[in-house]
Amino acid sequence: MGRKDRNTRMVYSTNRDLDFKEKQEVVETLLPEKQNLIIRLDKKQRRGKQVTLVTGFTGNEDDLKALGKMIKSKCGVGGSAKDGEIIIQGEFREKIKQLLTGLGYRCKIAG
Repeated sequence: MGRKDRNTRMVYSTNRDLDFKEKQEVVETLLPEKQNLIIRLDKKQRRGKQVTLVTGFTGNEDDLKALGKMIKSKCGVGGSAKDGEIIIQGEFREKIKQLLTGLGYRCKIAG
């Protein structure tokens, strides 16, 4: 969450007609063949440990987490899925590319 995101919630208002319901954006998940995923190896700010990043996912958070869970289980390692990217512990670029291509995703390895 960026600084702007934290400061957008309503704290107090004197307007009696104000609707307090927050508007939530509904993000539709694109079909796998319309997704352009980028798979890269990252070591920055991770104390020298390697992680495989999958970025470029367009869709809601639940679908991202489901895809991340499937990748983690197929690779047999830990990781997380949040903020539009999937983080897998270790170097699994080729294996993840094969998994995603098998599911119909368009993906490429960067770096």
